[in-house]
Amino acid sequence: MRLKLSITYTAPQVFIMGFLLLLAPQLLAQQDSQFSQYMYNTETINPAYAGSRGVMAFTGLYRTQWVGLDGAPETFNFTFNTPVGESKRIGLGLTFVKDQLGPADESTIAGDFSYTIPINQEVKLGFGLKAGINLLNVDYSLLNIHNPNDELQQFNIDNRLTPLIGAGLYLHNDKNWYMGFSVPNFLETTHYDDSSVSNASEKAALYTIGGYVFDLSDKVKLKPAVLGKFVSGAPIAVDLSASFMFNNSFSIGAAYRLDAAFSGLAGFQVNDGLLIGYAYDYGIQDLSNYNSGSHEIFLRFELFGEKAPSRFLTPRFF
Repeated sequence: MRLKLSITYTAPQVFIMGFLLLLAPQLLAQQDSQFSQYMYNTETINPAYAGSRGVMAFTGLYRTQWVGLDGAPETFNFTFNTPVGESKRIGLGLTFVKDQLGPADESTIAGDFSYTIPINQEVKLGFGLKAGINLLNVDYSLLNIHNPNDELQQFNIDNRLTPLIGAGLYLHNDKNWYMGFSVPNFLETTHYDDSSVSNASEKAALYTIGGYVFDLSDKVKLKPAVLGKFVSGAPIAVDLSASFMFNNSFSIGAAYRLDAAFSGLAGFQVNDGLLIGYAYDYGIQDLSNYNSGSHEIFLRFELFGEKAPSRFLTPRFF
């Protein structure tokens, strides 16, 4: 008799259950990639962020999770965005995310469009749209198959393509605060293998994000931030963080992921156009007994063009 399981993956720490693909006729996959440095990586979840910094920006992020655990998640993320036109109200961007977990890898490629309107002289509201595709691959031969005649392992999933459509709002000023609301993908998609024995479903997630920059002195700033994620039928996921920034160049702080992990954060503004960051996560769940934590490296490179000097009269810290 085949064991019937229905598993909902609500956070990466339970995604290790993906190794039970051999047993599960129905599998609900990790909804979206997880990042500790979300405050620097907003475009991935909210297309309205595209172009909001007023310059051409490239970002790259690499995350290796649960180090020491075979088949643990790895994520690579790349984004590009730039304002367009004299008014810089239009923003265009590109997002690429690749997740690898055991026998499965999923790639997301999406284009981002935003339009920003001024609420007053300081506050701006951006509207964003995201459209793209997901590609899913599952190679069951990478699993340790207890029963070589199991029907499930006979049918790999190869480049299973599904569309995505998302939208977002991003409200901010150019100095010290921001907030956003977004749904990166409205479409609930289900990936079937050829035998219709298994599937992986992804539900729409609502994200909220916000942050503020407090001036504690001429040389020290405090930057708290929060990220919330809401998925139907799953517990609310909340990330809280706070960093101190010194001389507008070096920052250090900590973060807490609700019921999941504590994180240490560090960043360094190498020059006007280059920011690098690092995060280390220490899990507080039982799985932490079997790995040595998670590492995340972030890089942002910006090109300013002819108007660079005026921009740094009021530098952006988010």
